[in-house]
Amino acid sequence: MKKNSLRFLQTHTSMANVIDELAPGVFEEVYKDERGVVPYNLFVETVEQVPIAISITDKKAKILYVNEEFIRVTGYQPEDVLGQNESLLSDKRTPRDVYHDLWHTISSKKVWHGKLCNRHKFGRRYLADLTIAPILNEQGTIAYYIGMHRDITESYESEKIGINQKLLIESVLNASPIAMVVIDNEDRVILDNHNYKALVSDLDKGEPAHYFLKLLRDEMGDLWSELQGKEQGFNNREYKVETKGGQHTLWFSCAGNWFIENEVNVDAFFENTSKQYLILTITDITRQRKHIEELHIQTLKTMMAEDERVRSIRETLLGAMHQIHLPMNQIRAAEQILRHKRDDQNAGLLQILQEIQQSGEEAVATMQKCIPEILQAALIPINLNQILHEVLLLSHQKLWSHGIDVHWVPLSSLPKMLGSENRLRILFKQLIDNAIEALSGSDCQEQHLRITTDQDADLIYVSIEDSGPGIPVEKRAKVFEPFYSTRSKGGNQAGMGLVMAKEIVIQHQGFIEIDPSFDQGCRFKISFPLRRHVSKE
Repeated sequence: MKKNSLRFLQTHTSMANVIDELAPGVFEEVYKDERGVVPYNLFVETVEQVPIAISITDKKAKILYVNEEFIRVTGYQPEDVLGQNESLLSDKRTPRDVYHDLWHTISSKKVWHGKLCNRHKFGRRYLADLTIAPILNEQGTIAYYIGMHRDITESYESEKIGINQKLLIESVLNASPIAMVVIDNEDRVILDNHNYKALVSDLDKGEPAHYFLKLLRDEMGDLWSELQGKEQGFNNREYKVETKGGQHTLWFSCAGNWFIENEVNVDAFFENTSKQYLILTITDITRQRKHIEELHIQTLKTMMAEDERVRSIRETLLGAMHQIHLPMNQIRAAEQILRHKRDDQNAGLLQILQEIQQSGEEAVATMQKCIPEILQAALIPINLNQILHEVLLLSHQKLWSHGIDVHWVPLSSLPKMLGSENRLRILFKQLIDNAIEALSGSDCQEQHLRITTDQDADLIYVSIEDSGPGIPVEKRAKVFEPFYSTRSKGGNQAGMGLVMAKEIVIQHQGFIEIDPSFDQGCRFKISFPLRRHVSKE
């Protein structure tokens, strides 16, 4: 028997008496059974060597017994504490209400479990995880208390460090001006920040992470799995998102990085298993995109203004040539008549007519040389939705000033076609300008402009319709002729606009017509082939 046990026995006449006093009758039941007699010192050594600090006190908390682990945890030797009150271990940092709860519980013959701040013999504070149980005598009253505690300072500090690190990470995430979310390999959101939570209501797309993951996977295809397998990230994946009811358009840039973390559940205790996570950042770049778009539109306005200038010069010269050709044709006819008569009396007049005709031809040739050349642009893959969107932005001020209600209904997944960006802008700008002029000169109370895009297996379709007065059936075949106009003013109101529009459509191997079935205004229907025929020239 160890020295400490001997001291306990010196305080109490024998361990057996103490056992009988603490738990009457148990000694015989435990140690005397059909398997034989178990040595008494086995019970003593068990209490002595158990890796939990054990102390037994009387009902006034005077210490009667301590085991070896108690000595190791507290630093106190038995002679320091036997006969002393258990409060010897207490540190004043523990609030009084904790002790009040402790005594109220054990005085009520109940077990108390909690944490106290204790002080080591040499002054070091430690956190004790403590359980105190009352021990009742045969009369059912409290005779003793048994206390068991462990020093959990290190585990508590480790836990607090982990919690603090988590709070720090959350603070950093929440302080970030961009939306951030951590997703596991089953697409479950593990951690997010305030800006991400705001996307839930702003976008109205359900779980934003799921929405953007679908966009990313659809766009990246096999590259997504490849980067995930190599734990390589991605950056600057930009997406256009329509908000509730399509009232606003937002732009977001997505970036992501995969990382591996060891599992912490019970199943991973003996096997070192890990799990893959994706940290996804979603940056609202709407303001930047709008600024870029404004610069782009301003550039387009400059280009279109230059094109308008060139077109105006061309129309003016072509118009002048057209006007000259009318009398020249009459002169040519008169000349042919005089030549046919072979009358010497009209020789002078014939010569004058020939000189006028020559001067006219020279003037026409000079004007022909002055007509600005339109350079052919390279054909590139083009999304007509983007072209039409830009033209609407270019025409926004004019549409707004005339109070025209625009219905823009694009096909969301419109494929690209080969074409010239600027030439197509000119085409649609001309058609929209014609619609604006028709609406502004009409008496319609409701002025609508509707633009749609669609496709089938072979063609891309664009429809531009207005609620204006329309074009009479008998004039529809002539509107694509040079200098023909449906306007009542005539003269300088005629031009080459629709001629140029048809020319651009034909250059793109397309077809343009006025829809004969539409009788509530005017509807231009344009179609382009998805696959252009290559010229064999």
